[in-house]
Amino acid sequence: MDICKIGPNLYQYTAIDDCTRYRVLQIFKKRTAANTLDFLEKVMEQMPFPIQRVQTDRGMESFAEKVQRRLMEYGIKFRPNKPGSPHLNGKVERSQKTDKEEFYSTVDLNTDNLEDLLAEWQHYYNWFRPHSSLGDKSPDERCLELSSITPFWDEIEQDYHPEKERLQIQNYYDDLRFRKFETMSVNPTQILGDHKLRFFRLVITFIKG
Repeated sequence: MDICKIGPNLYQYTAIDDCTRYRVLQIFKKRTAANTLDFLEKVMEQMPFPIQRVQTDRGMESFAEKVQRRLMEYGIKFRPNKPGSPHLNGKVERSQKTDKEEFYSTVDLNTDNLEDLLAEWQHYYNWFRPHSSLGDKSPDERCLELSSITPFWDEIEQDYHPEKERLQIQNYYDDLRFRKFETMSVNPTQILGDHKLRFFRLVITFIKG
């Protein structure tokens, strides 16, 4: 999952399956944790297979406590990109470049029915647009090819271990905090501010509890 700025107060949330390139898209005015939750619900509804894990960058809209709680409720593993590894975002960023070239360049960003037009583009992308990386098949065709070996939800749930996931997420937060301070000799409050430090403490408390 990734977020791409399209224009002023216009952000596209994108979820792309690593294997089939099947995508879910949605437009929001801001990149926030609340919008991430809304988008996650849409992804759950529209992806044609169970979701095993979610990969994002390290933005606060993905690391927020309520987002992490929701992922845990669904039994979805959270795997943010490693710092300094832009290549891990390659597929989603390439697909967003395609959106800008083939979709947004053809529409008025101020039109009232932009969301409807984006839904039509998403349908075309998933069902009809050929992809060279898939042997000129569409994502939907690739999904059908893999349907016989695609796991069901109960299989994914059996592979999800809440306590192990809590520890994994705590490690992510610890790494996120310490990378902010490890090369700096100033007070952390000067860097992040009191509200962000309180956020980190709240999240760590949630994970440990």
